[in-house]
Amino acid sequence: GGSEALIVERPNDGVLVAFLRAGVEKGSITVNSSATAYNTSSDYRLKENVTPMSGATAQTKLLKPCNFDWIEDGSNVNGFLAHELAEVVPEAVTGTKDAMKDEEYEVTAATDTEPAVMGTRSVPDMQGIDQSKLVPLLTATIQE
Repeated sequence: GGSEALIVERPNDGVLVAFLRAGVEKGSITVNSSATAYNTSSDYRLKENVTPMSGATAQTKLLKPCNFDWIEDGSNVNGFLAHELAEVVPEAVTGTKDAMKDEEYEVTAATDTEPAVMGTRSVPDMQGIDQSKLVPLLTATIQE
């Protein structure tokens, strides 16, 4: 096979994909005639104890931006190591450093007479970063 793309289309502006938890929308992907927006819940009515940020410059100085090569394809980029970023901006990181998860895999393929034999193995449970969670910190740093 060739590569296949998931195509989601709508005839007019609005929500293309809605992300729900327990039936309540928590985010969406919206489109209009010229752009796409990736949205997460942020309405003021969902928040309390709102105060201005302080100490952003000191917190930003703790960040450890780095340059690295991706093992998969050797491409070189600037970014962060998730476990290091989690020490400074934990809300920007998912997962836990060095975490593992169990994965089911096919030990022996099914035949006409026998079902597949399945096994379980431990594989890395990789961390992720939501770069957008850095925007408030960086904005407050610039303002300071």
